[in-house]
Amino acid sequence: MSVQDGATLRLLDKADKEIQKLPRTIKGAIYEFQHKFRKNPDAPGLRLKQLKGDSQLYSARVTDSYRALLLHAGNRDYILVAVKDRKEVYDNLDRYYYKINQVTGGIEFVDLSIVPGTPVAPPAEPAPATSEPVTPTPLFARFTADRLRELGVAEPLIPLALKITTEEELLGLVEYAPALTEEVLLALYDGKTFEEVLEQVTRPVTTDEQIDPADYATALARPATKVTTEDTDLQSVLDGDFGRWKVFLHPTQRKIVERDHRGPARVSGGPGTGKTIVALHRVKYLVDRLPPGDDRPVLLTTFNKNLAADLRNRLLELGGPETLARVDIVNIDKLATSIVSGTLAGGRRRWIDDERAVREWREMLLELGEDQWDPQFLHDEWSQVILGLGERSRTAYFRARRAGRGRNIGRAQRSQIWQLVEKFTMRLDEKNLWTYRQVAWEAARLELDRASRIKKYAESPLNIHVADQSIARENYRYRHIVVDEAQDLNVAHWRMLRAMVPEGDNDMFIAGDTHQRIYGNYVTLGSLGINIRGRSSRLTLSYRTTHEILGSALGLLGDESWDDLDDGTDDLKGYRSVLRGPRPVLQHASSWQDELAIITEQVAEWAQTPAASIAVCIPDRNMVADVESSLGRAGIRAAAIGPDGPKLDDAVHVGTMHRFKGLEYQHMIIAGIREGLVPRAAIEQYKTTDPVRYRRELQQARSLLFVAATRARDTLLITWHGEPSRFLPAQR
Repeated sequence: MSVQDGATLRLLDKADKEIQKLPRTIKGAIYEFQHKFRKNPDAPGLRLKQLKGDSQLYSARVTDSYRALLLHAGNRDYILVAVKDRKEVYDNLDRYYYKINQVTGGIEFVDLSIVPGTPVAPPAEPAPATSEPVTPTPLFARFTADRLRELGVAEPLIPLALKITTEEELLGLVEYAPALTEEVLLALYDGKTFEEVLEQVTRPVTTDEQIDPADYATALARPATKVTTEDTDLQSVLDGDFGRWKVFLHPTQRKIVERDHRGPARVSGGPGTGKTIVALHRVKYLVDRLPPGDDRPVLLTTFNKNLAADLRNRLLELGGPETLARVDIVNIDKLATSIVSGTLAGGRRRWIDDERAVREWREMLLELGEDQWDPQFLHDEWSQVILGLGERSRTAYFRARRAGRGRNIGRAQRSQIWQLVEKFTMRLDEKNLWTYRQVAWEAARLELDRASRIKKYAESPLNIHVADQSIARENYRYRHIVVDEAQDLNVAHWRMLRAMVPEGDNDMFIAGDTHQRIYGNYVTLGSLGINIRGRSSRLTLSYRTTHEILGSALGLLGDESWDDLDDGTDDLKGYRSVLRGPRPVLQHASSWQDELAIITEQVAEWAQTPAASIAVCIPDRNMVADVESSLGRAGIRAAAIGPDGPKLDDAVHVGTMHRFKGLEYQHMIIAGIREGLVPRAAIEQYKTTDPVRYRRELQQARSLLFVAATRARDTLLITWHGEPSRFLPAQR
């Protein structure tokens, strides 16, 4: 067989809607069919033929009873748009609508016979009315056909869209409609104006190219044509994989990935909008453009070590070993540790996290009989103010600005704090301990010193008058840095990163959402030499969470104001989902034991779902064992999520809110959401003594609950006993 005998075969978005409903044996036959078709579409057994009277549509044999409907895009390129019973394929070809969208330039296909209420043939003349009927107002009565056309709605669906009067009819229409049509109509239904939808939905995917309505080969290559590319992608569709499009870029995302910047750039967006996907594709984009022989790799970093491992697997899937070989993928604290470990001080230390450090503070204060200061306050003062001083001296601390720290303290109080800090650091020294905050600041200092030497060498005349010629052998560690979950990094992390890459084009790419900040790290990037102003983008379409869950989750955020990692504010305006599902359920229980019974009963009802697609989230670690035991007594396998992720894969996952960062589940229960636990009662002590801290503690508690709720893909149940959390909607 010659090379030209082969063909490409891609699956068009939305084609899976019908394929999923086919018998399992037919889905298996489709997988075998696509292998054979790619190898030789003209093989006699496939019976590839053009449909009568149609220039682009072809049929091919899947089984004796089923045929694949294929759109020919030119040369040997085909798109699988449907798989139907053989008897249906050749009946009434007018039912098949395919065109190149004149707004996006992408290929669209609709089988009008399966869109509810869409007439395939001209309707018969209506019978004379005997009385004046009451006609409900159409959902989109305020829009004209031209307006919908301008927004990119598929032409044959415009008349129907203008007639529908109920949400049920709308959902029936958009289920099989092209992606842009679905997004536009749902956004309009959610109350957005024409101008808002044009700006937020349509313009980001509008092509600047001149569109030839007959050039399907060019249209196939445009980002707006959403198709799979590999056999494994099709297998994921046949298996019903929720994440089958996990490496697909929406046209809005692709523009962000491929945009060149004169410095650092940032992308924001709510949970499930694809920030991580954008970050991964950005890494590949940068790697593909590295100069030959450049031994400075791209850095991809994040806060959570579990997420770092996941990023490695996904980048391998996206770019293969060639891309992975030129990327350092490491969580931020491990990166700092690797730098400091080479020093004498770093080599003999053990690292402890903030939680362990606060316990050390508490134990020291008890031993000293000191009750004036709160352990968490002292830890934050030391970590966020004192460690950040270029000159770590008592005098420097007395002069230091304490922006954002809230509680005002005078000179005498600073003197007391300084003495306690000295005792605390001596305590850590004696135990050979170092907090991750200390490690981060030490790594930042080392990298800043390194950057200073590089700059000094570069600025020396002819690079030959520097006393220490070893400087000439130094260089910045990375050419590009990409940061995921940026909202969780602290000041020391950012100072370290800034010093690791030379300032210049595409030096830093930052993905994050401050609404998901769960570790209380507040920064102003501009003050750290990372200027993102004018180079920020927002993602608004959620691919994970249903419209119903999303609406409830947004309500948990309240009316708080959120920063943008700089001097501005951020919001989730325009954040939306095209997925639909049941509304979240909020259920009161009489006691914690009653909640456990509700949890166990609900998980048992989801028995047909793989256990690893179910999760139970609680606010306190002491409740984890209770949930595991309750499920275990019912014969349900459960496993706690530890620091390194779930202990078992084939079990219902149970953990605290922090543990669910970066995870997602088909069914989710969030239990124990009562006042005193969410938010914790302890923060009330700061309401009058430290209003800034009080507000931030409340905001962090909201973020934790928001993150937990948006881990749910299809179903969300929230339970509590006693008084419900103030963050929950008012109960009647």
